[in-house]
Amino acid sequence: MDRMVIEHFLRMGYYEAAEKLASKTDIRELTNLDIFQTSRDVEEDLAEHKTTKCILWCTDNKSKLRKINSNIEFQLRVQEFIELIRSNQRPEAVKYSRKYLTAFKEQMSEISEVMALLAYPVNTTIEKYKSLFNESRWNDLVLSFRNENYRLFQLSNQSLLSVAVQAGLSALKTPQCYSANSKNMNCPVCQDDFNKIAANLPYSHCAQSRLICRITGLPLNEHNLPMMLPNGQIFGQLAIPKISKENGVVVCPITNTKFTHPKIEKVFVM
Repeated sequence: MDRMVIEHFLRMGYYEAAEKLASKTDIRELTNLDIFQTSRDVEEDLAEHKTTKCILWCTDNKSKLRKINSNIEFQLRVQEFIELIRSNQRPEAVKYSRKYLTAFKEQMSEISEVMALLAYPVNTTIEKYKSLFNESRWNDLVLSFRNENYRLFQLSNQSLLSVAVQAGLSALKTPQCYSANSKNMNCPVCQDDFNKIAANLPYSHCAQSRLICRITGLPLNEHNLPMMLPNGQIFGQLAIPKISKENGVVVCPITNTKFTHPKIEKVFVM
């Protein structure tokens, strides 16, 4: 569990918290802290619109990146070319393209599109080229690097903690978890935060249904017989004292209907 939490912290960018937990539990050697620390430095460099550290990372892992057919270096070279044009260094941009972009012959169509930027101003209104000048491309580079880093070290796109939580919620999720009148206080999926996380997850496969009391959260069985109020609402036998008031008054928690000395009948489920 500690390893999963540490990895999740790293993926979410909480590096200091991950370091502290790893030190406290003495499991640093069992974690990917070093991999994510390198990733952190590169991502921070890209966030500052710099490519130096990411280019060095590509150089250090060149053979591995080639094996997984990564194009992260090409994306970086294209961005450097765009930045030269943005700073009105077009002759330098041409020299740069001859030195670096010609090595990526398999991306020739993309190179042709990028080279066309030499003929357009930075504030062009033509959408095709305007998007290439968009500063948001740096955010895309951060995401691309992060995904390539995961692929390089065979890490999944989701943290193990996220996968485990989703698997657990899916195993417990039923249609009643999304019904306003039948949520179970003891069901994790019925809690507001988990309920949102589980919204797009599949329902659990139940070969045999179980009836659960809406008040106590306990199964309805021979030890907790299902009992029906006059208005047709059914609760476990152990819940009746909880909804009973003084003078024999019973209040239905679903409809707020009050009954005085009501006839509460047993229900038999076939």
